[in-house]
Amino acid sequence: MRIKALLALTAVAASLSACATATRYDAAGDVHDLLVAIRDNDRARFDAHVDRRALKAQIEARLIDEARQRGGQSNGVMALAAIAAGPIADVAGEALIRPETFHAAANYYGYTPDRPIPGRVAIASTLRPVGDGRVCAARRDGPCMLTFTQEGSTWRLSGFDPQAANLHFKR
Repeated sequence: MRIKALLALTAVAASLSACATATRYDAAGDVHDLLVAIRDNDRARFDAHVDRRALKAQIEARLIDEARQRGGQSNGVMALAAIAAGPIADVAGEALIRPETFHAAANYYGYTPDRPIPGRVAIASTLRPVGDGRVCAARRDGPCMLTFTQEGSTWRLSGFDPQAANLHFKR
């Protein structure tokens, strides 16, 4: 009886592992396309794999958090931050959400212009599920630098950690 229970548990664990692997493999194809777009400065291909709305919302949330940390709970500071955060996030998004800005992250992952971008299996090995059907790209046990969310049949960049990814505005 214990052997049957152990076999059933093993089958369930293998099934869940296969599902996570299939998700990572599926996402890896779109991550590969995004990396090619970044390498080639291909704005149209880049835009097809980026969720600008989610990234701008993340920038806006960071601006409000920063205002909260600097201004405390002052109602005036928070009101000003709430009013200004949206337009500032729009401008920052247009300036920062483009292929050139993400070159540093691509280089960090080893995707330099002088090297071919690895295939889907290699990229899938760097992705890990983070819940809610999302995956993130990280080096080994490091932080999640780039987060991807599936929209329809396409995985799109929906979040990033600018400090961990070492992203810089190219002047």
